Amino acid sequence: MLEPSRATRTLTQIDSRSWEHPADRATLNALRKIPGFDEVLRTLFGYFGERAVRLAFLANAVRTSPTQFGRVHRIYGEVARTLDAPGEYPVYVTQDPHFNAAAYGMEKPFIVVNSALEERFDDDELRFILAHELGHIMSGHVLYTTMMRLLTMLAGMGFPIVGLAARAVLVALLEWYRKAELSCDRAGILGVQDPEPGLRVMLKFAGGASGGANLAEFIRQSDEYREEGALADQVYKVLNVLGSTHPFPVIRVAEMRAWFESGAYERVIAGEYHRRGEPDAPYREDLSQAASAYREAAKQTFGQAGDAARRVVDSFRSGFGR
Repeated sequence: MLEPSRATRTLTQIDSRSWEHPADRATLNALRKIPGFDEVLRTLFGYFGERAVRLAFLANAVRTSPTQFGRVHRIYGEVARTLDAPGEYPVYVTQDPHFNAAAYGMEKPFIVVNSALEERFDDDELRFILAHELGHIMSGHVLYTTMMRLLTMLAGMGFPIVGLAARAVLVALLEWYRKAELSCDRAGILGVQDPEPGLRVMLKFAGGASGGANLAEFIRQSDEYREEGALADQVYKVLNVLGSTHPFPVIRVAEMRAWFESGAYERVIAGEYHRRGEPDAPYREDLSQAASAYREAAKQTFGQAGDAARRVVDSFRSGFGR
């Protein structure tokens, strides 16, 4: 067996709550409480079995192995050991020039990496990305991520769900997903056990892959967000209607720095983290007030999503009944 290219501490039995952003947890809880939302979920996946979903996403992708995209396969194996992944989740590479990766699935999650990442990112940057996607799986995000993706695809194909009802549900999902990205950036840092590769990834996502960008300057740029965070939140409310799925890279840099600088990263590495099956540790209580504030904000975003959810169910039924 090959030795890992980076020595990292195995975070044995780490629970996803150890890295989850309070906004992620609060918004997901609000999402789950939308009247009719679970019915949308059941209705949507009632028409798509696990196998159909996997085939839809993997018809044009290559599963990694020691002899297929061996570097990606090796790095993911290291990440899975570092985060003590509770299961085996295959990784696929798909031909795509855009910088992106995702985790999908229902009962059997999997990770898809665009070929541009394998070509343009170094080992530690790939390690951050793969740990980020594994974080989505371990946090239980993939069911909702897959739902969001399917709704978007069906709407783009002109299926009857397109319209205000679908848009309202998608806005709610997008609002949550941007918060989930903040959680999994922390998982990415834990997978590498070095904050800098994640910052470099954000620089490349923002347009710095040509080699002419400066990380130190980009980090200073993130300080402007910290000073104008409330304004950025208002911008996102406008971008909701445009279908923005990810926070701006500069915002993600600021959030990663804040988490790292808070000492939370060092506590996890020192072994002070929540383990699977354990009740909440005392230090988690410090997050309860923050989660409450995010929960109130989420209620405003999801105020009309309940009626929209029911209209989506009706659209599905009428569409497939034709």
